[in-house]
Amino acid sequence: MPRSVLDESRIHPAIRERVAGHHAAIVQEVQAAMHEHPVLVVGMAQNPFPRKARRMLDTAGIPYHYLSYGNYFSDWRRRNALKMWTGWPTFPMVFVGGMLIGGAEDLGRLLASGELKRLLSA
Repeated sequence: MPRSVLDESRIHPAIRERVAGHHAAIVQEVQAAMHEHPVLVVGMAQNPFPRKARRMLDTAGIPYHYLSYGNYFSDWRRRNALKMWTGWPTFPMVFVGGMLIGGAEDLGRLLASGELKRLLSA
């Protein structure tokens, strides 16, 4: 089921460029890292779940790249652009082979089932 996104025809032409470019740099940075690294964890300081995801990957001996954007008191607007882009509401955002697999709990399920290793070997 595709997620609902406001159709461009419903955005006034005078603001389309502004909407499209809103915090585009952070999205481009994450996109570039997704293409460069088989496993990417995007998180923020003070949030225990990015730390939990990284510990799980460390324990499993799976290398990853980590990007951190601010904390609960800073950079929330830029992080919001990532949430809008992915549709994922929380951090971490874990990408495997360029695919968003979810957060720390989702990563744990994929590790436990062996699916993560299958994704990485594909």
